[in-house]
Formats: sequence, C-alpha cells, structure tokens
Amino acid sequence: MLSSPPAPVCANKYTLTVSCNDRPGIVYEISKILFESSCNVIENQQFADQSRHRFSMRVQFESATKMPVDEAMVRSKLAAMSKGTDVTWRLRCTDRKPRVLLLVSKLAHCMNDILFRQSIGDLNIEIPAVISNHPDLAWYADNYKVPFHHIPVTSMTKVAAEKQMLELVDELDIDLVVLARYMQVLTPEACEALSGRAINIHHSMLPSFKGARPYHRAHDRGVKLIGATAHYVTSDLDEGPIIEQEVARIDHGFSADDVVALGRDTECLALSRAIRWHTENRVLLDDGRTVVFS
Repeated sequence: MLSSPPAPVCANKYTLTVSCNDRPGIVYEISKILFESSCNVIENQQFADQSRHRFSMRVQFESATKMPVDEAMVRSKLAAMSKGTDVTWRLRCTDRKPRVLLLVSKLAHCMNDILFRQSIGDLNIEIPAVISNHPDLAWYADNYKVPFHHIPVTSMTKVAAEKQMLELVDELDIDLVVLARYMQVLTPEACEALSGRAINIHHSMLPSFKGARPYHRAHDRGVKLIGATAHYVTSDLDEGPIIEQEVARIDHGFSADDVVALGRDTECLALSRAIRWHTENRVLLDDGRTVVFS
C-alpha cells in the first residue's frame, strides 16, 4: 500500500538559500525582500569564498505577523531580484517534513539506523517507502511499518527497474533518495533525474580497496584510519559533491570483524548527518563542491 503525499499545510516558517558571485549589497537585497514581505529572520548564515569570489547564504525566517508567510509574494520578489543575474535561490517550507525514499540491498545497518532515527524524531523526515533489489530486508521495513518494494535488478531489467523506481519517486512526492548501501550503480539517466536530491554512502578506502570485503583487505594491509563519505549521486561513480565524512582510528589489536563493525558505524554517522543537513536545507551545491551550514 502506497503512502500518499500529505495535504498542504498553512506554512509559517521557511528556509531560503542563495548562491551567487560575491558582490556588495546582496545581503541587503535579501533582507529588504523579507522585511517588505512582513517576515522575521530567525537565523542567518553566510559564507564568502575569497578564492573563488562566491557567496552562499542560508536564512531561516517566519511571519512577523499573525498571518502566514505570503510565499507567492516572497517568490515574486526573489525572482525579480535574480532576473538577469547569476543569483540562484531555493525557498522551502520547514513546516512540511521532507519525504525520503530509501534504496537498499542486503546490508541493513544504514537502513536500520535511518529508520530508527526517524522513529524517535532524531531525523525530522517521513519515509514513505523502501526499495530493494533483494527481498532480504523486508522485515526491517515491516518492523517500522514502512512499505517495502522488491524491484529485482539484472543487466536485462536495469532500465525497467530504474523506471519503476523513478515512477515511485514521482508518485510519492519524494524530496530525497538515499542509497543506504544500495549495491547498484545508477545509470546516467537516473543520476540526471535525481540530480541534487540523491545521496550515497561509501567507505573512505577508495580507490585503494575496491570491490568486495574492503574492510578485511584494509585490515590485512594494516590501515590505521578508516571512514566513510556521504555525497550526492552523479554519473561519476562515488565522485559526487561531498556532504560529510567520518573517520575512525584503528590499530594492530583490531580484528577484521572489529574493523568491519567500526566501519559500519562511520557509514551510519556520515549518512545520517548528510540526510539531516540536506533535509534541513543546509547544503548548497556550488560547481562540484558543497557549502554546508551545519
């Protein structure tokens, strides 16, 4: 049974993100728009990259009156401000929980961590569905009362399987797709369709230890630091813009199983932070890099 998108709510709190070439007056222009729209700034973060002359800004605001924010007015003023310039902006309502779709295979640790954090409110998101190319983890989803969709993937069915996944993304009004140890490489077409709204997690020992059992091979080589990288999905495998990384130190006393267990912990931590920061509109994409207002 599909989880239907929520009905629209009367929104009163918003987050605005802005990226552009650095220039005088941009903060004033944005502040003026919000003031004229009867909005009150709750939090403001900004960053000027001196080496690249780029400016990034994140503003949380709410209505300064008893009336809801006039979103149409704010959007109209932002559109007028940015017309004919390099300014890009994104306005999101924070009264609505972002809807996150999980893609998994057979490893359960990231999926279980995300479902648990969502269930206790640590991640302020909704999870309308889990998709897997294997049936093994259905009982995890059932335990959290989340619909589970088994969509097998072979070389012959990959395109059709991705089409089915993307149809669910549209049908369920998904804001973010998370590859929670989904052991399939998405096609360039799927990467393009999910550009800027799909996050992947992988261990940090690439390219040294590609393929199966990377933590075991790192243990065999006496590696002292392991970790994980959460990044946006692009057609360049495991090379998308990095959102968060987590590292842990190991030594000669660790068994291979100890290294695997610690590696899984780093994956869960990096991925959960990346999900939180993305869904709280704290990540700005900027030419292959990210600015993260954590």
